Amino acid sequence: MGQITPQMLMRAYAMGVFPMSEHRDDPEIFWVDPKRRGILPLDAFHISRSLARRISRGGFAVTLDNDFAGVLDGCADREDTWINDEIHRLYNALHRNAQAHSLEVWTPDGDLIGGVYGVVLGSAFFGESMFSRQTDASKIALAYLTTHLDQCGFTLFDTQFLTPHLKSLGGVEISRQAYHALLETALGQSADIYAYSLPSSGAVVQRRTQIS
Repeated sequence: MGQITPQMLMRAYAMGVFPMSEHRDDPEIFWVDPKRRGILPLDAFHISRSLARRISRGGFAVTLDNDFAGVLDGCADREDTWINDEIHRLYNALHRNAQAHSLEVWTPDGDLIGGVYGVVLGSAFFGESMFSRQTDASKIALAYLTTHLDQCGFTLFDTQFLTPHLKSLGGVEISRQAYHALLETALGQSADIYAYSLPSSGAVVQRRTQIS
């Protein structure tokens, strides 16, 4: 396989395919099209009572696209990661093209403690990875991001796979056929991640808390 370009990568997303590598030291990239796909419904993100209290308590700051490289590095900073040098190159290029975005969570002292990044195409957001250096930081990032994407007109949040962590937040698993139907609809619509400012903590908690 020749070198993958950012343009090739975006065409792959439009086809419902995404790239991975075996580990950080493997230079090769392979394409993945799962039979079962994880998505995070933007109108059904679940915030537990404890997470709602954590968000309401504050003591953190949330930003959009303030440190994409830092979020990418944070996601790769683990013993077992699929983010190799080629993935770094490609997604930093997509970010420079305004096709990939990050949401960051910071301490009051300016330390990056969590975040999530992904790719946008039409009204779809393809979540790639997230990380957390403090308890609940990645959950806070997803709570803000799902609220923000919903406000900005996005219709699909693709999580690729459904992990127990994502399932606890409202994620579901659907068939490949159902996913491609959602993707086709999303590709025919437009959404702007900069259409609105990031929501307030009150807006996040009010719109997303589900008491069971």
